[in-house]
Amino acid sequence: MTFQWTAVASFLYGEVAVLLIFCIPFISPLRWRKIFRFKLWSKVSPYWNKAFLSIIVVLIVLFLDAAREVRKYSASQLTDKNAKLYPSSYDHIHMKLFRSQRNLYISGFSLFFWLVLRRLVSLIMQLASEIEGNTAIQTQVENANETAKKYMEDNEQLKKTINRAKMDEGKWALKADNEKLKTEVEHLKVEVQRMTDALSKSQKDASALKKQCDGLTREYDHLLREHDKLQNATDGIQNKKEE
Repeated sequence: MTFQWTAVASFLYGEVAVLLIFCIPFISPLRWRKIFRFKLWSKVSPYWNKAFLSIIVVLIVLFLDAAREVRKYSASQLTDKNAKLYPSSYDHIHMKLFRSQRNLYISGFSLFFWLVLRRLVSLIMQLASEIEGNTAIQTQVENANETAKKYMEDNEQLKKTINRAKMDEGKWALKADNEKLKTEVEHLKVEVQRMTDALSKSQKDASALKKQCDGLTREYDHLLREHDKLQNATDGIQNKKEE
């Protein structure tokens, strides 16, 4: 195996190792996002897109070169002609065909895993943002519930105050107090209604975010299943190489 294909094979093994690390269940997306926000990654991030595209271009070139080699050595006419003229060259041609097919699979899977790795990182970052947003909305809902409960207690206290005010002396003073209390009650009713509406809206937003998180989880599970299938295919190719 030449240096370039050794490098591509090593790159493929590295991609498989990174994907397996990303599949570790006890590392949450929030922790992965903290890891991605280290100072080292912040320094590398401006060059990430250029490096990603450059690696894609290199892998595509190697894939096309391997496909060309496979087509070159799999031509039946060339094989039959060389087998008749040089019987010993038959095995040599098939050996080169095997190497070309091996290089084709290595470059193809490296390119595919590279795209899957980029997509998986973006999904992990999105899932971490959704989880953090859901937590913030839940905190807002709890605060809204506490505020609404406080307003309801104040309303009950005002009702008790109104009932006590009916027993106070002075008809005109009682009437003025009643008007004042009614105004405060109306104001509190408006505030309670506003907080109730805000609470309902927050619950709807939380439900929508929960559905979106479930969708991202299902897509993440789908990628894991695809990864298992690709891992089995890679193991089959490696077993064929050993044979």
